[in-house]
Amino acid sequence: MQNTHILHDFNEAITALRQEVLAMAGQARLNLERAVESLLTRNVDLANAVIGDDNEVDEMERKVDRLGMEILVRFHPVASDLRLVLSSMKISINLERISDHATSIAKRARKMAKNQELPDVNIVEQVYAMSDQLLRDAITAYNNHDAALALGLHERDKELNRVYKRVSNTLTQRIEEGDERTDDYLHLIFVVRSLERIGDLSVNVGEDTVFMEAAKDVRHDEERQI
Repeated sequence: MQNTHILHDFNEAITALRQEVLAMAGQARLNLERAVESLLTRNVDLANAVIGDDNEVDEMERKVDRLGMEILVRFHPVASDLRLVLSSMKISINLERISDHATSIAKRARKMAKNQELPDVNIVEQVYAMSDQLLRDAITAYNNHDAALALGLHERDKELNRVYKRVSNTLTQRIEEGDERTDDYLHLIFVVRSLERIGDLSVNVGEDTVFMEAAKDVRHDEERQI
């Protein structure tokens, strides 16, 4: 009976850890969505909401750390269970950084809203769409234990990088041409940079998921096979 009780407690702890990571992922993605919407629609209230909610993501990261450490200390998990705990804790770090980038975008959106509307702001939409899809698929891979989906994120991130460079070069050209909206174009350059970094962080989530599911470290593996 004692072993059954311990196993029940362990399963509950693992479930709580995974649910907290998924809740954190959902909040981070919501922050990103609202940050970009605030930029495109010049909605200062929405930008302020993103900035305020970043604290919630920070607290979620701390909770994941607490849950993970409690599991390690109390249950001494091994093999796949140990990988799940360690990967979940690492994934929460990347999710917190994604939320930080969303907050940065919201802050720049708030500054740009003080100025006259800039038609070129829509140039960020393709970069956002690609980075958001990477993030969504990274979360799905973790939730569904899908190592194959997670493994494919790296190659797709290369396309995001190509689009990011093209957009960034276009914005830089606007500045070099002497456009009077230099400050706003600089804001957009940093926005697309944040979106590109979110793609990288989503790939990190995928790499941790591959390790969790397949016990393989693919961080520096160019062939990326499982």
